[in-house]
Amino acid sequence: MTSVEEPARPNGRIRDAVRTRAEILDVATQEFARAGYDGARVDEIAALTRTTKRMIYYYFGGKEQLFTAVLERSYGVIREAEQGLDVEHLDPVAAIRRLAELTFDHHEAHPDFIRLVSIENIHGAAHIAGSEKLGRIGSPALDVIRRILESGRESGLFTADVDAVDLHAMISSYCFFRVANRHTFGALFGRDLVDPARREHYRSMLGDMVIAYLTADRAAD
Repeated sequence: MTSVEEPARPNGRIRDAVRTRAEILDVATQEFARAGYDGARVDEIAALTRTTKRMIYYYFGGKEQLFTAVLERSYGVIREAEQGLDVEHLDPVAAIRRLAELTFDHHEAHPDFIRLVSIENIHGAAHIAGSEKLGRIGSPALDVIRRILESGRESGLFTADVDAVDLHAMISSYCFFRVANRHTFGALFGRDLVDPARREHYRSMLGDMVIAYLTADRAAD
């Protein structure tokens, strides 16, 4: 796409580029999560910020690049939380429960992230595949899970033959379903999966399921 020159700034004011980009990303995150990739409009995003459509194109290049930037930042938030996870002082059972709780808490606190991931799956992960940043970002949680699994097996606590990626998928799928399917599940079964009164029940249930799977007695298999 043809590059866009930086627009003239009214009244000679110098914009704070970092703040402007962050504001655009905040609004774009909400709009893409609300309307989807196809339904979101750059004009509308510009109208909801203190900037212009031309400025958005200057910073990001276009709608596709803006959506990719939104995904990069959203994944970056959870990766930052994973990097800050300190479980080295915990025994393997407590450590894996803590990691599961981190994922549970993050998914619950960031419903826009759930919607964005759902939208990106509809588009075949095309934006993620085309992002060098997301290709390098990885998941710090996988390294943590590997260390916990190794420690658990060495101590004899964990008996499951499972790798870090599969366990990560197991934890994430529970947390993702709870938020993404809240409304359909509630309509079908009359139960709100994110009801605050049942939050601790579901949070504990996740940890219990993961630990039960990792520590099950498989002598009869």
